[in-house]
Amino acid sequence: MIRVLLADDQHLVRSAFAMLVKAAPDMEVVGQASTGREAVELARATPADLILMDIRMPDLDGIEATRLIAGDEELNGLRILVLTTYDTDENIVEALRAGASGFVVKDMLPVDLLAAMRTVAAGEALLSPGATGRLIAQVLNVQKPSPVPAELAQLSARERQILILVARGLNNQEIADHLELSPLTAKKHVSRIMGKLGARDRAQLVVTAYESGLVTPGTATDGTGIG
Repeated sequence: MIRVLLADDQHLVRSAFAMLVKAAPDMEVVGQASTGREAVELARATPADLILMDIRMPDLDGIEATRLIAGDEELNGLRILVLTTYDTDENIVEALRAGASGFVVKDMLPVDLLAAMRTVAAGEALLSPGATGRLIAQVLNVQKPSPVPAELAQLSARERQILILVARGLNNQEIADHLELSPLTAKKHVSRIMGKLGARDRAQLVVTAYESGLVTPGTATDGTGIG
């Protein structure tokens, strides 16, 4: 059973999400919060697997709440899926940097939202590589580009290649097929890359790959042969 926390400042929105989750046979709502600060306190007090976090909330916004939760070692198993009104919201990138595992828009179909929640609760990142790349590129156009992490230099050529494939949206099986590796070897490579870069999950690997310039939206100049 997937234990879900809901964080949104609008009561009607929370109620709608609660009804949706309660109707799913493999999920249950274990708590609700109306502010970011309440979300952090609830996460620390209530065992849960997933928190559905609105980006914009009073008292403490969803980005800072995500940062506090993701930075708490005792909450390492709690995954965060952020909610936004528009998929072009520049705050999404900050939420991913803070530790969110993905994002969804509030008007998506209920069946798709439940599928997204299951994906993130299972430990996977929920990102559309194309949309995420364009969004990050848009943010970088109005902000100073992030410096290339020094940890990136610690990656082997093979690890850099795999990081590019992760940013392109390939899962472990697809990476294994592309590089003629076993799925277990591909998984070990991804885990090692996350450790070297200090990434909480694959979502942060995607952000790092784009922000460092290792991958650029809409190009296949990375040597992977993938557009």
